[in-house]
Formats: sequence, structure tokens, C-alpha cells
Amino acid sequence: MRKDLPKPRKGAIFYEDEKLYAALANYPITSGHAVVVWKKKATDLHLLKKEEYEHLMDVVDSVRNSMLKVLGIKKVYLIYMDEANHVHWHLVPRYNVKGYNVLEEKPKRLRDMSLAARLSKSIKII
Repeated sequence: MRKDLPKPRKGAIFYEDEKLYAALANYPITSGHAVVVWKKKATDLHLLKKEEYEHLMDVVDSVRNSMLKVLGIKKVYLIYMDEANHVHWHLVPRYNVKGYNVLEEKPKRLRDMSLAARLSKSIKII
């Protein structure tokens, strides 16, 4: 893991390969909020090679599909924010709050890692 990025909580990572990892967010705004983080230093999506970008998006798509199935929801918001100046996606499950209102939720410290194991079993990488 890169030392300049937030370290996922122990047990939060539910998918990892040599290029990226998917984990429950340290401070989720909704239950099941996850992140897909590129391991190598990259400050923006346009800096990834085509193959790297495609791999990243394949994993984002697979994580989203797993979240839909495991959480029993119909929508996952994909949010690319550059607050860490590093390539990563936030995947935020939509429950009863719609649109930008989900961003008004106050993040809470992640305490329960049990969802990570369920997502890990469900994920199918293309």
C-alpha cells in the first residue's frame, strides 16, 4: 500500500490484484460505501494507459454488480472525486436518499467488516 493514501481498515479489503484494491470506505456516508483504489501513483484518470483504465472500470463494474446483489439495492452511485489527488472511485449504495442529498450524509467511522466477506464471495471480475 502507498504510504501517502489512507490505509483501509483491517478486514475491509474485499478484492485485490497487482494494480488495485476494493475496500469498504473508512468513513462511509452510507452502509456499504466502498472505494476502488489504483495502487500506482496516478493523479488523474487520463494518466492511465488504455488497458489500465479498462481494467479499473471492469473492476468498478464488478464491484457495483456485487453490491447490487449483496445489498439488495437497485442503484449504486459511482463518484470520482479528486480530493486525494489519486485515482479512486467511491461506490455509494442508494437506499432512501436520492441524488446529491446522499452527499449530505455525515460520514461515520467504519466498524463492521462483515460485509467485506460477503462482497468478496460475490464478486466476479470480468
